[in-house]
Amino acid sequence: MSASQSLPLFPLQSVLFPHSRMNLRVFEARYLDMIGRCMQANAPFGICLIAEGSEVGAPALPHRIGTEAQIVDWDMSQPGILGLVVRGGRRFRILEQEVDSQGLLTGEIEWLGEPDNEPPAAEFLNLLPLLAVVLKDAGEARIPRPYALDDASWVGYRYAEILPIQPLARQRLLELDDAQLRLRIIADYLTQQGLLKSAS
Repeated sequence: MSASQSLPLFPLQSVLFPHSRMNLRVFEARYLDMIGRCMQANAPFGICLIAEGSEVGAPALPHRIGTEAQIVDWDMSQPGILGLVVRGGRRFRILEQEVDSQGLLTGEIEWLGEPDNEPPAAEFLNLLPLLAVVLKDAGEARIPRPYALDDASWVGYRYAEILPIQPLARQRLLELDDAQLRLRIIADYLTQQGLLKSAS
């Protein structure tokens, strides 16, 4: 595991997953300053689901596990509003956090590892045809390539971002280190919803 490092944090009411694409609209001065510094340094920031508080006003308390956000595109076609497209990178755990005079959060974080291209277990192969249909319908603008249907983590994260579930449920799926357990939970949910036939 790599040593801890400092990372600016952006608490949101949304969960960013590794390899996901997310559109953001930034308008608060403090976050415009933060994003500006990240863009100038070509550096990432961290997105965390809010545990307590809101996206505007007083600093929110974030969940401790979040995802690195890498800026891939931006525009400022509306005055005072910065449009961002970010892509999810590595997961991290917040070890400590501090709030500066602007109300910006900075976390001392450690990066969380992912299994190396672990394929979905045989019992979860029935998840792949449905996901392939979703990928085709969503398009690359929504779910960017490269696709990795042979990677259990990638498959689980894609389902976790597209399923109609509450943000806290997405957060719990993000926090799991076991990619096969994530697929188990997703397969059970889809089966309960009548969207997937049991593999047994």
